[in-house]
Amino acid sequence: MTRREFLTLSAALLAGCAPTPQIPTPAPTKGITVTTTPDNFDGMIGQMLMIGFRGFDANDTSPIARDIRERNIGSVVLFDYDVATQKRERNVQSPEQVKALCAALQSIAPTKLLIAIDQEGGKVARLTERSGFPATVSQQTLGTKNDLVYTRQVADTTAKTLADVGINLNLAPVVDLNTNPDNPVIGKIERSFSADASVVTNHARELIAAHHARGVLTTLKHFPGHGSSKADSHLGFVDVTQTWSRGELEPYRQIIAAGECDAVMTAHVFNANLDAQLPATLSQKILTGILRDELKFDGVIITDDMGMGAIAQHYGFEHALELAINAGADILALANNSATFDENIATRAFTAIQQLVRDGKVSRARIEQSYQRVMRLKSRA
Repeated sequence: MTRREFLTLSAALLAGCAPTPQIPTPAPTKGITVTTTPDNFDGMIGQMLMIGFRGFDANDTSPIARDIRERNIGSVVLFDYDVATQKRERNVQSPEQVKALCAALQSIAPTKLLIAIDQEGGKVARLTERSGFPATVSQQTLGTKNDLVYTRQVADTTAKTLADVGINLNLAPVVDLNTNPDNPVIGKIERSFSADASVVTNHARELIAAHHARGVLTTLKHFPGHGSSKADSHLGFVDVTQTWSRGELEPYRQIIAAGECDAVMTAHVFNANLDAQLPATLSQKILTGILRDELKFDGVIITDDMGMGAIAQHYGFEHALELAINAGADILALANNSATFDENIATRAFTAIQQLVRDGKVSRARIEQSYQRVMRLKSRA
């Protein structure tokens, strides 16, 4: 890949951008279609998938409708920009269109969907003025102004925008510390509130509170910290071994302790000091050892997009799913918005997880555990 191709793809992606304890089997969820077992286990697998798709609407014959109906897909993620076609022809045209799309998706779903979007503000916002939505500002702008009342007002506008169209999960706030302002995927595009953990925490909590007041869930990202990186995990391997510090955990620690954390999104970063073999998304030492055991988080862990270069270029599809699930991830994000588009990505993932369970590579209890967490989260949306 030439430098020009590298930079073009990076810009496009951003625009588009301890064994498991045994637990009781949860009661079947009404409406789930079961294909091989009598207790809705297949439906539980479907709830672990967050799928990106093409289309401004959803009807009975569209692939995403099929996936939701037949596989009980639990979450979808919306984009305005399609990386493969390099056009703003994905899921967003106007407020009225997005509202109709969300309503159609929910009407198809046997179980309430999480409808997610990256609406951080500034350069990472999928609902923009271009499509008739309110203007946004970056998290860096908010952190630099450092006025919590203003941040709450801005966040309320964002939360209302999402709630009005039926989006119930914002993949924000970013709580990465801006320790490397030249970081191509965080600092350089103004996604971080600050290099100061207390500033990041305070503003993130205001954003979360504003969203909760509107009935919208939020997601802290990118665990355990992407702010110090020198490279973009959309494009390939990212090593933060020499740059990461434990201070990057502080916003997570405080927000989790306050009981305000709905979900956490993983980072595809490698840190040999935390796990000498695997990046965070695939690491049980990091997701279970640090996030679950040390920070005491028992909510939903969402992977960053499993199609990003840091994962897709180094791990086979099925093996990556296996590692992420066993690491402790509850929702596997398959944004399906990179250089190629796979209409059957949901079926591939669903079938792969079924086979992993049959082969004994992923335990049934691990799937049931994630299902319970996802259902608890959805009950609050």
